[in-house]
Amino acid sequence: MHLTILFSDLFKENRKDDIWLVDFYAPWCGHCKKLEPVWNEVGTEMRNMGSPVKVGKMDATSFSSIASEFGVRGYPTIKLLKGDLAYNYRGPRTKDDIIEFANRVAGPLIRPLPSQHMFEHVQKRHRVLFVYVGGESPLKEKYIEVASELIVYTYFFSASEDVLPEYVTLPELPAVMVFKDGTYFVYDEYEDGDLSSWINRERFQGYLHVDGFTLYELGDTGKLVAIAVIDDKNSSVEHTRLKSIIQEVARDYRDHFHRDFQFGHMDGNDYINSLLMDDLTIPTIVVLNTSNQQYFLPDRHIESTEDMVQFINNILDGTAEAQGGDGLLQRIKRIIYDAKSTIVSVFKSSPLLGCFLFGLPLGVISIMCYGICTADTEGEVFEHEGAKKESGDRELTDEGSEEEQEEENNGKYTELSDGELKQKDIMEKKKD
Repeated sequence: MHLTILFSDLFKENRKDDIWLVDFYAPWCGHCKKLEPVWNEVGTEMRNMGSPVKVGKMDATSFSSIASEFGVRGYPTIKLLKGDLAYNYRGPRTKDDIIEFANRVAGPLIRPLPSQHMFEHVQKRHRVLFVYVGGESPLKEKYIEVASELIVYTYFFSASEDVLPEYVTLPELPAVMVFKDGTYFVYDEYEDGDLSSWINRERFQGYLHVDGFTLYELGDTGKLVAIAVIDDKNSSVEHTRLKSIIQEVARDYRDHFHRDFQFGHMDGNDYINSLLMDDLTIPTIVVLNTSNQQYFLPDRHIESTEDMVQFINNILDGTAEAQGGDGLLQRIKRIIYDAKSTIVSVFKSSPLLGCFLFGLPLGVISIMCYGICTADTEGEVFEHEGAKKESGDRELTDEGSEEEQEEENNGKYTELSDGELKQKDIMEKKKD
């Protein structure tokens, strides 16, 4: 069977000779369970294609030493193992995307284009492709080095000058070019800087349909991301107009903004709301700085391309107000927001589970607090009664005991009786 559960010893013996596409998973992971049927489809199709890539999966919790060897920190983690190299897959977890990744990385690092026909065929298949033109040179060595690092994202080709389309003109050879958006751009070391950084920035089309995975990858480019947040199913004038404005700026102002900005649109505001911790009313436009989690919102309604260009220029010259960020207050706000979102999502998906998870701890805490408060109240009552008893004892001591009072009263009675007797004796003597 092409889809194999990898065993550690067998895996170590074969991994240098074969090319493996491996899913490192955990049995308890919900995302891993969701990926499982997709992974089975990947294994079946790769087998039917006759691919040299062996598809497998490994329980990273059982073989933690191997998982640690390849730097597995989350589940599921997809890696293509080729010789001593391990390539991480960071794209959407769909069958076609995973297979395309495996075929690209498993093949030659630099793919030759021997003819114009082959060049045209490749150009139709790939929206973005990089081409090295020329013979052996330090630039080619650098190109190969960058390709070994970024092959996980895009294809790298080489061709002679006579293979290129007639509309292409090169100022000098050797050269590195990127073909995309119906045109081409030539790498200039003095204007574009490091070749690796340039390729990393140019590996995206000028305008994209942005989702969570794409936005995560765009973070590596260092660019600001200008997004029209719309509803793709809504064909109203406002939704269509904002999308068209972003497309026009991406196309017509590329020379002005392509080094600093990436353009695109996002369907729906759920993801962007969680990112900004705010509720954005769509359609709208937002500019994200993925490096520090800042974002910019236009201070007035974007009515035209000129308004959008002015908004971008305000961001570049620092006059536009930045919101969000990664400061302490924002981090605290993020913790509170994530906790609130988690609680709400749990109660929405499973009210009974939510009551159990959050009601039980709250109930225990309430009982503990009640017990503590009750114990304090009873202590105060006992203390009050003790003080009262002690006060009574003191009063009794001051007045004397009952026996002492009785003796005192008896003494008074005795004194009065003696006086009366004396007076009686005197009266009797007078009578005599």
